[in-house]
Amino acid sequence: MPDSPSPEATSHAAVTPVVAHVSSGRLKLAALVAGGVAAVVVVGGLVSRVSADQRQKSWTEQQAIPTIGLAKVDGGGTRDLALPGDVQAFYTAPIHARVSGYLKRWYVDIGAPVKAGQVLADIDTPDLDQQVLQARADLATAQANQGLAATTAQRWQGLVAADAVSKQEAEEKFGDLAAKNALVNSSRANLNRLLALESFKKITAPFAGVVTTRSTDIGALISATGGPTDPALFTVADQRRLRIYVRVPQNYSSLVHKGQTADLRVPEFVGQAFTAVVANSAQSVGAQSGAELVELQMDNPEGRIKSGDYAQVTFRLASPITTTRIPVTAIQYRHNGPVVAVVGPDNHVKIRSVVVSRDLGSTVEIGSGLGASERVVDNPPESLADGDLVRIAGASAQKAGA
Repeated sequence: MPDSPSPEATSHAAVTPVVAHVSSGRLKLAALVAGGVAAVVVVGGLVSRVSADQRQKSWTEQQAIPTIGLAKVDGGGTRDLALPGDVQAFYTAPIHARVSGYLKRWYVDIGAPVKAGQVLADIDTPDLDQQVLQARADLATAQANQGLAATTAQRWQGLVAADAVSKQEAEEKFGDLAAKNALVNSSRANLNRLLALESFKKITAPFAGVVTTRSTDIGALISATGGPTDPALFTVADQRRLRIYVRVPQNYSSLVHKGQTADLRVPEFVGQAFTAVVANSAQSVGAQSGAELVELQMDNPEGRIKSGDYAQVTFRLASPITTTRIPVTAIQYRHNGPVVAVVGPDNHVKIRSVVVSRDLGSTVEIGSGLGASERVVDNPPESLADGDLVRIAGASAQKAGA
């Protein structure tokens, strides 16, 4: 009989298939776990990449939206208009010589206050003095002839009454008396004319004021030709009241009216303003200047402001309620005229045409097309188009939110 297997061999043969089955199951589980982990890693990577792509796309789109600032928009109110002014004394008189001669003496110099009628200088007029003497002699001769003619006419009147002479001869005597009377009147008028001229030997001040110029000296030859080229010997100015002439541009002329006040400033009084009042206007625009001449007046009792001063006159001009002011940087000039970019509630841009009523230098006044409560883009880029989405940056965004 063959030998039967031992118990140990039988037990070993039975355990081996069980161990092989268990090892195979573990390998499959490990493979499944590894596959799951790999799938999770792949899916996580894909999700992360998609999310990154979306973030990149969103960031790119955000960067493509232009960032803009808002301009300051004001409506109505008042506006300062500063213009150069020409200051003149209320009365200014260049004093010319009325008679020819030599300057004998002058009594006042520049800066001297004078009263009305005060003598400024004396002129020596030897020629005029001799003409006065001759006129007196001519008058005396004419009066003597008049007296003789009057006596003769009276005598001939008595002779005519006695029929001693003819009426023709008597009328000749009466005619001679009338001629002598006319000659006396002529001589007297000539003497009075020369005496009037002789009064101009004393140069006097026409009104109270200050002597601002003296252009003659003792011994200077004075020639009174009566022409406009005659040099003025003195100039007297009454500076207790001043006239200020300002040329107001046509755009603003309708806002300046009689009785309106304005501030006047001069370089010698820095930071100090004087008040002047509009007194008159030319009611005409100059063809060359395009401005209207306006006269203002002001009291100057202490003489602080001088005639001829350069002054800056500031008007407070009232703007209509419908007028809107914006910086010039907010204006664009396109083929259809001036436009502004207005930001709507949804942050989309609307390109709007406007009408510029006044140019104030750094700002402009918009007559129509824009409201004071609207958001206007400052320094809009040329590429900005109607309907574009924009982002309001920094302080402009805070101001817009407020």
